[in-house]
Amino acid sequence: MTLKSLHGIKSALSKTEKQLEILSTGIFEDGSLPTFSEKIKSSNQFPIRPKKIEILQLNVGYMCNQVCAHCHVDAGPDRKEIMTVETMQQCLDVIKNTGVHTLDLTGGAPEMNPNFRWFVEEASKLGVQDFIVRSNLTIILANKKYHDLPEFFAKHNIHVISSLPFYKREKTDKQRGDGVFDKSITALQMLNEVGYGKPNSNLKLDLVYNPSGAFLPTDQKALEHDFKKALKEDFDIDFHSLFAITNLPISRFLDYLIASDNYEDYMYALVEAFNPDAVANVMCTNTISVSYDGWLYDCDFNQMLGLKVASKENHISLFNEQRLTNRTILISQHCYGCTAGAGSSCQGTVT
Repeated sequence: MTLKSLHGIKSALSKTEKQLEILSTGIFEDGSLPTFSEKIKSSNQFPIRPKKIEILQLNVGYMCNQVCAHCHVDAGPDRKEIMTVETMQQCLDVIKNTGVHTLDLTGGAPEMNPNFRWFVEEASKLGVQDFIVRSNLTIILANKKYHDLPEFFAKHNIHVISSLPFYKREKTDKQRGDGVFDKSITALQMLNEVGYGKPNSNLKLDLVYNPSGAFLPTDQKALEHDFKKALKEDFDIDFHSLFAITNLPISRFLDYLIASDNYEDYMYALVEAFNPDAVANVMCTNTISVSYDGWLYDCDFNQMLGLKVASKENHISLFNEQRLTNRTILISQHCYGCTAGAGSSCQGTVT
């Protein structure tokens, strides 16, 4: 695990322009591999167009108590970008006045935003069908002021989605830092104690698996079976579903791929695993991603590459559901990650 973000150490890869340059040159520029646009043109799926906007995903800040090796947000304790109350209120207004039925809060550690609880309380009054908070688990134990988060989540019927790289200590700590596995297990037990993840419970607890290296995730159902068996037998932990998400070649994971000399091999693997059936259901077709400062993006990954939506109304204060539904979704080679194998989204596989 690194100690500072790429942004904090002023890495060249902290610049979105540098990442996009890498993704557009080399093996894609010389024709060794087709670009993503060329690939989907060959299956008559270009351009990608949105469907109905159903999910509003808000990144409420890049601040985090961890600095994970694979983090596409490049989050960490040294990141100070935080969504303001003003921007949060604009998001609440959009939810009130549109057909959005799922609200998805992410970060960083979203709980570290000083206005997080206020926003959850206000947003929970709006009656969205699925109110998601993406928690890294260890935040619950990071400070006494977070210890009651399980009860707070339960009170507002929050759907908790938590990242757990593996059900064994070594792989988890390698990706997320020493001691993270044990803290994650304790946090999961605390969530179980208030009813999360239990069979037939309405308090939803789902886990997210990201591969720890330069390879694609295996079958999601098989992984879920293994996670459930191991966590129940070893720690008496229950959860509902496991989402297997492919690591996209951006930010810290791109840095890892280049440093370990795995970039080209990984891109070849993504292209070879391209599944045209996954294109129709990628998350950018029903999601709008909102950055901490209110700009709109087709997805969380485009947000991290600075690719704002292709619309004049590209800020939450200008949100226009009709025009956003008619936009063309911006793509680059990182999109291969969402269409490899069974496909990948923030809610797991798509086919």
